Amino acid sequence: MKFSIRLNNDLPISAYPRLAQAAESVGFDQFWVSDDLFLRGVWPILSACAVATERIELGTTIVNPYTLHPAEMAMQAASLDEMSNGRFNLGIAAGAGDFLEWVGLSQARPYTLISETLSVVRALFAGERVPFDGRELTGWTDKAYLRFPSRQIPLYIGAMSPRMLGLIGSAADGGLPLLFPPESYGEVLECIRAGANQAGRDIDEIDVLACVWVSVAEDSELATDALREKIAYYGHALSETILDRLGLKREDFSMIEHAIQVERNVEQAKSLVTDRMLRIGIAGNGHEVIERLEGLVDMGANHLSCGPPIGPDPMEAICVLGREVIPHFRRA
Repeated sequence: MKFSIRLNNDLPISAYPRLAQAAESVGFDQFWVSDDLFLRGVWPILSACAVATERIELGTTIVNPYTLHPAEMAMQAASLDEMSNGRFNLGIAAGAGDFLEWVGLSQARPYTLISETLSVVRALFAGERVPFDGRELTGWTDKAYLRFPSRQIPLYIGAMSPRMLGLIGSAADGGLPLLFPPESYGEVLECIRAGANQAGRDIDEIDVLACVWVSVAEDSELATDALREKIAYYGHALSETILDRLGLKREDFSMIEHAIQVERNVEQAKSLVTDRMLRIGIAGNGHEVIERLEGLVDMGANHLSCGPPIGPDPMEAICVLGREVIPHFRRA
């Protein structure tokens, strides 16, 4: 069983090396950080973590080829992999459409762009010249190649749609599927398996992370409050597929969205988050988190990945997960 932690890029940069060190010390295998627009950049964050740690793998959840050109993506990834002595994993996805709209970008043919990005980045890591002329990435000449050596850095895809999940199975080294709610793991895994079967691959060779929202603390109520806040901010943007899984409708979030966006009243918004809405993630103390994660293990998950909000105190959350959750599953 593998374990990873995922953090947003909204903390002071100085916080991440300490959190990465803590995650390494309690037994996490991987440490991932997002690269959402207009927050702190993931590359200096993970560079600081690379210097501060020795064993734990580092990764991006995620970078996208709309705001970061695949050539630049390969350069940064190969440099960080060199800095970390071969501990870097590159997480790629199409990104959030709402964020891209902030800077006038639209997600035209995201599946094609991600597929082509995988191809060219993998070729660059292999030291090849990449004269490439696809549907989305066009006009590459034989001058496109890395001028320094790199290994084949593992490529992970962040995905939620069935088609993109299939691309994890057919073309990636690993997957970062967001599980909303956690119990959707079985459905997600079947999409990845279908892609792997179509490509003649063994799904057991693909590192599929069971990516769930987890909020954990010694005080169960504080942990739940942190998850409520996360849902209050993002619940209205959930897809119809996710809402159907939860037995919810978009209008269920209308008053919450009004409280957040118009009244700017976070406490009011949190008070409107229902128990059914809370099922999108996992919140509670260590024992309560274990109970929900056991369901994922029963469905075949072999890599449990705990992501934002993590908890009211990220350091406390990492310690609770390391002290209670990781040993529970590694003993099983």
